[in-house]
Amino acid sequence: MKRRKEEARAEDLALDPGGFERRLSQYLEWLRFSHFSEGTAKDRQLRVRYFMAWCLERSLLRPTEITKPILERFQASLFHARRRRDGLPLSVASQRNFLTSVKGFFRWLSRSNHVLFNPAADLILPRLSRRLPKHVLNEAEAERVINLPNVETPLGLRDRAILETLYSTGVRRMELITLRLYDIDRERGTLMVREGKGRGQRVVPIGDRALGWVEKYLAEVRSTLVVEPDEGYIFLTYAGAGFDPNSLTILAGTYVRRAELGKVGAVHLFRHTAATVMLEHGADIRFIQAMLGHAKLETTQLYTQVSIRKLKEVHTATHPARLRRIDPPPAEPVDVPPAELVGPPPAEPAEEPPPASTSAPDQP
Repeated sequence: MKRRKEEARAEDLALDPGGFERRLSQYLEWLRFSHFSEGTAKDRQLRVRYFMAWCLERSLLRPTEITKPILERFQASLFHARRRRDGLPLSVASQRNFLTSVKGFFRWLSRSNHVLFNPAADLILPRLSRRLPKHVLNEAEAERVINLPNVETPLGLRDRAILETLYSTGVRRMELITLRLYDIDRERGTLMVREGKGRGQRVVPIGDRALGWVEKYLAEVRSTLVVEPDEGYIFLTYAGAGFDPNSLTILAGTYVRRAELGKVGAVHLFRHTAATVMLEHGADIRFIQAMLGHAKLETTQLYTQVSIRKLKEVHTATHPARLRRIDPPPAEPVDVPPAELVGPPPAEPAEEPPPASTSAPDQP
């Protein structure tokens, strides 16, 4: 009975022309018309629905009922919220993502004249500190991870090609997943990233070694995995389809754990590593920015703090205590003859008695 009431209430909310459900459906349609990616639309839908559920618990059924104080209460609830899987607080980045999605929703409502004013216009987002990557592999560690797949098996050969591509190009997870056969330029040694962040496209260089493993995988393995109709993705799962983000994360993370390096990470770990080792070998930071597809140089500059090699070289060459601890010079020794070779101290001369008188004594 209770379930029927909830279903009836949900149906009533969906039919309300000015309700959250109707406005959210229109907003998602606008995102697609505006050429936002499906991933962006999906993420915003999930976060706005979380906000809608929070409003429903407080009997707020329409966007027109929302005010700035209500949004500030929602922001406070995010600060005190806990993640379901481990009970830890939401990170500042997660809180900011929820609020950014809600702000975008109300910005669209205001511009579309569905609300008289934008209650989220002056909402202050939590300050996001720029943290350094938690873990970065050095060259030896990266080679150790990359050499783990068993290239004698079809899936092992595929995995080696994937790891080599991640390490050589530093592409993001979705960028690797959406690579297609015509995106490889073997003569120039490049990859065309067509589904970059923000729908951006860029050309990324790929090393000869990585390109060789990719060509070996394409020649020997891909034809045995593909299932018609072939969508043209380079890297396929054992089922013949393209990877989904979680499965690629699991694949890369498994090899990192198997290497037993004491470091954790997956696809993004190789991205951090590629940028760091290139910087340490003298690459200009703007070239790294172009390769990684960063919109702002400040994002790439984080790796200048991670890369310690050059700073270590300068420190070693210039700091006065660079080689060893310098002890103070010892005191000069004083030549003191041994005690047994030294005689007793000379005796002081005794006082001489006064000389005797030769005159006769005085008479009384």
